[in-house]
Amino acid sequence: MHAETHLILHHSRATELRTEADAHRLTAGAKRPGVLRTRLGWTLVEVGLRLASAPRTAPAV
Repeated sequence: MHAETHLILHHSRATELRTEADAHRLTAGAKRPGVLRTRLGWTLVEVGLRLASAPRTAPAV
């Protein structure tokens, strides 16, 4: 394949992929309105588990 033809096809495909990625980002953001709530919930679970676990003591020197 001629180098210039290959380059044109590459640029064309890259543009198509960017367009698809932008469309995917827009639809994915619209479908998940409670992302912040979910992250906060899991953070609170992690903090609770750390508080509930037995504290580690420092070794005696």
